[in-house]
Amino acid sequence: MTRLSALFATALAVTVVAAPSAATGVAVEIDSRTISHFGVGSAARAFGKLEFVGGLMYSSPNALVGAVSSIRFRPDHKHFVAVLDTGHWMTGSIERDEEGALAGLADVKISSMLNADGKDENSKYLMDAEGLALAPGAAIVSYEQNHRVDVYPDPGLETSGPKARYDIPYPRWEIRINRGFETIAVSPEDGPLAGAPVIVAERSLDAQGNMMAAILDGPLKGTFSVVRNDPYDATDGGFLPNGDLLLLERRFRLSDGVGMRIRRIKAEDIRPGAVVDGEVLIDADMSYQIDNMEGLDVMQLPDGDIRIVIVSDDNHSILQRNLMLEFRLIGGL
Repeated sequence: MTRLSALFATALAVTVVAAPSAATGVAVEIDSRTISHFGVGSAARAFGKLEFVGGLMYSSPNALVGAVSSIRFRPDHKHFVAVLDTGHWMTGSIERDEEGALAGLADVKISSMLNADGKDENSKYLMDAEGLALAPGAAIVSYEQNHRVDVYPDPGLETSGPKARYDIPYPRWEIRINRGFETIAVSPEDGPLAGAPVIVAERSLDAQGNMMAAILDGPLKGTFSVVRNDPYDATDGGFLPNGDLLLLERRFRLSDGVGMRIRRIKAEDIRPGAVVDGEVLIDADMSYQIDNMEGLDVMQLPDGDIRIVIVSDDNHSILQRNLMLEFRLIGGL
């Protein structure tokens, strides 16, 4: 085992202490450094079906910053909402340089997520937020350990507890306590799923060893499965405008450390009872600028360009990094 692999093994195995509370919202200072090349020691731009646009490594003197599990951008493609697995919201905006690459983060604030009674739960087990999706008037959050999918008002998510809940169509005993539904994404309104939220489990598996998944609402409401390619686990996903699902997956092996890939699952394949698979758009190991990649969002810019932003969860560990990486989908849809 290499030294880097040993460090990652220690970082991923350690029990993380929850960050301090931020019940009323806290403005935080962010220090960031740009990442101009995705491959370590390489000037290449194209990787599989994606082109690297740019990235950031960021940190903060405030202990609240870190543990980002999922991120979603507002329609302006600048402001974002993220959830931390310590039970916090993180909001802010991105800054770009003259070439359009990521240059920094601004106006970052962190707030405690409130429970159904409108109180700061301050419990990792109860508030382990892993997935986030935005829908008109709502922010939908998937939690693991205490598995559930809660719906918060948006605007107002920072100061309100959840106002509704989606049923997860699997028996609780079938969902692994720390391998639950990390992925939640809202499908396009004009697609076959008619704007329904879709969930995919990190590593809760059906009898055939496939990852559990479900369409939570709409005309095709029901369960399906996603083929699991060991050792990859699903950590987040986002829909392309045509209804295809991009699924972010992570692996960890003692032999070569952390890896990540993105799979594209066709819209017409996602239906109740299906077992879906898809084309791998990118596959990266530790020879690239990655870490524990957990969050993904998809944006279509006014010129039609498709951008994919992925973020890492540093587990509040000094051995890991907070990253934000941006790619362009080569060839469009």
